[in-house]
Amino acid sequence: MFGGAVEQAPAGDGTGNSPVAPVIAAKPEHVTVAGGRGSTEIQWDTGNGSIGFVFVTEKDRKPVLFATGMKGSRVAPWIRVRRYVFELYNDAERRTLLATVTVSGTAKSEASPRAMLLQGTARWLLVVALIAIVYIAVYLSSTGTLRTTFPTEPTTSPRPLHITRNLLLGVAAFVCLDGIIFHTGLYVSMLAPDSYAGRLAVITRAEKQRPASGLKEVLVLGDSRMAEGFSTAVADELGSTAGLKFVNLAEPASSVNTWYYMLREVDPSARRYSAIVVPYGIGYEPSTADPLRISMAAPLLRYGDCFDFASGFQRWSGRFRAFAACILRGSAYQSDVADLLEHPVARMRSIQQEPKRLHSRAVYKGRDYDLVGTSYDRKTGQVTFSPRLTEAQREAIRKSLVQPSQAEIQYFLKLQRDWIPRIVKHYSNSPTAIVLTPVPRGPFGELTGFSMAYHPVLPPVITQRTAFSFPEQTFDFLEKPEYYFDGYHLNAKGRQRFTETLVAGLVGRLGSADLHGCSSSKLKLASDRRLGSTDDSDIGSNSGDAIMSSP
Repeated sequence: MFGGAVEQAPAGDGTGNSPVAPVIAAKPEHVTVAGGRGSTEIQWDTGNGSIGFVFVTEKDRKPVLFATGMKGSRVAPWIRVRRYVFELYNDAERRTLLATVTVSGTAKSEASPRAMLLQGTARWLLVVALIAIVYIAVYLSSTGTLRTTFPTEPTTSPRPLHITRNLLLGVAAFVCLDGIIFHTGLYVSMLAPDSYAGRLAVITRAEKQRPASGLKEVLVLGDSRMAEGFSTAVADELGSTAGLKFVNLAEPASSVNTWYYMLREVDPSARRYSAIVVPYGIGYEPSTADPLRISMAAPLLRYGDCFDFASGFQRWSGRFRAFAACILRGSAYQSDVADLLEHPVARMRSIQQEPKRLHSRAVYKGRDYDLVGTSYDRKTGQVTFSPRLTEAQREAIRKSLVQPSQAEIQYFLKLQRDWIPRIVKHYSNSPTAIVLTPVPRGPFGELTGFSMAYHPVLPPVITQRTAFSFPEQTFDFLEKPEYYFDGYHLNAKGRQRFTETLVAGLVGRLGSADLHGCSSSKLKLASDRRLGSTDDSDIGSNSGDAIMSSP
């Protein structure tokens, strides 16, 4: 079902029917470890609808509960250079083994020679093509009779060969070839659907093709925190009385400049939505993520974006890559092209599964486990883990407690100051309302070093052109271990509460006032009025106007 070499044990469901064989698989089973760690995705299915328990065992260590559920998948981002055995059991006491798979980590230097060759081939393919085009352009554009054989002695042309002109023509031809292949929908339709660029291309294409609902549509943007924290199903149910329809385009690893290009793609007229919800505040963008961000945004880039897109990167190497990705988009798809050359059949099969992925995204309800029993001492920096937590959860919490440098925080804030105004400008002549909202910061509330990142980051001239903004403390009540499944993301319970609070505010404004008929440029941002209380008991009594600043 999932692929990969898997050992299985027979299972039955006791109904007389023939159940699907239980299975557990790892993608990949052989993990290349770079920088001390690697990752693999574990997928399992008990086959008979019963709850399964996935345990992981390292050498000379006791088994640790990794995941539970009838079926599902989870990433293990802590693979090192050693062997791990993942076992699927029918019970928490590990009495009935259903299936098992072994994952091994190998150092980066031991990577497959074939894979390295294909990656190198994809990387230099554009260079070789450029040289060939330039040579042909120079040869064919020379003056005089076209030679079919090389002369035995050097000859001179009675007229200049225009080498510079021919070189420029060759470069132009190469850029045109890249444009035909990568700037059109030709290659974008073949992107790996499970890659960052592929997922972004799929959801934006699906949103462009989605017919209008006839309701007041509210588009929600964001990264993984909004993707895990906001439920369109809950929002549609709560907003139906006000005639609101919610669309969630939040995508893990995306940033504010990517959101701008997404909006330009799905709403070129800037009049499709009644409101756009844009997260702001806490976070940081490490410069090591530059290649990922460039590749992710590549399907949405145009030639004219080369300077603006490049300006959103801190290092010159990132700016150069971003500039090149706008002109020669194939440079952003090197890894994807190499993977396509290595696994063409698997790629085609994966593309055929796009409708299922979109359906899974639509019905996703969040993670049903929490961090209760885990605590963090701000004074000593010590974290005490609940014994129920998996190693993956503990690692995510440790990473969330690592303080970014002030330079990284300032860069993140600058990114918001530069690109949220671009979103506002895109809708400057539109009735669409721009709504700014903070997001919960983590299971332990405000951490030292993050406080400055949580203050408003936009200049007054921009905030005056937005419709309204949720106060900073709106979601403080969610910053507890019971509402999180790791150090960054809300669980199913937190997802429900976050969505209820956000939608209550939107319904209070979009439902009672016809913002769709008002110019957003005439609306002012909120005053500094804050929530009177953030306890759970007070949240349910907050009306839409009470939980946000009013213009």
